[in-house]
Amino acid sequence: MISENTRSRFAREVAKYPPDQKQSAVMACLAIVQQEQGHVTLDAEREIGDYLGMPPIAVHEVSTFYNMYNQHKVGKYKLNVCTNLPCQLRDGLAALQHLEKRLGIEMGETTPDGLFTIQQSECLGACADSPVMLVNDRTMCSFMTADKLDQLIDGLRKAEGVA
Repeated sequence: MISENTRSRFAREVAKYPPDQKQSAVMACLAIVQQEQGHVTLDAEREIGDYLGMPPIAVHEVSTFYNMYNQHKVGKYKLNVCTNLPCQLRDGLAALQHLEKRLGIEMGETTPDGLFTIQQSECLGACADSPVMLVNDRTMCSFMTADKLDQLIDGLRKAEGVA
């Protein structure tokens, strides 16, 4: 399942650590698999575990602890809305509910066109900018009012050539 190219990328990550600490590269290996496959399957977790000399459950514990690792296929745009208490006190839950209504899906689901997946997220470390969200685990969006959420969705759809 994991290609030679992937194993080569694993080797570069493992080389950054002392030989007896190669398990420290588990997060990097998970990220590599996700970049190449879009999500991390149980089979991929087993192969990572074999490569790093870790029990598969230890790899699974890491992949399920962090919400940046997808356990199943997600939309092209993964929208993680912070629902931790400070954001909820400043309309974080309202932002999540607005996205659900706007996209016609519930949290954890993907739109039928495969463009959007909505997820809740724990603290993103930007409480003063709440409500906040993270797009594709990379782009932080702050002060996400209903209008700003609509602009984001419209802009992403436009970029994809979808009205």
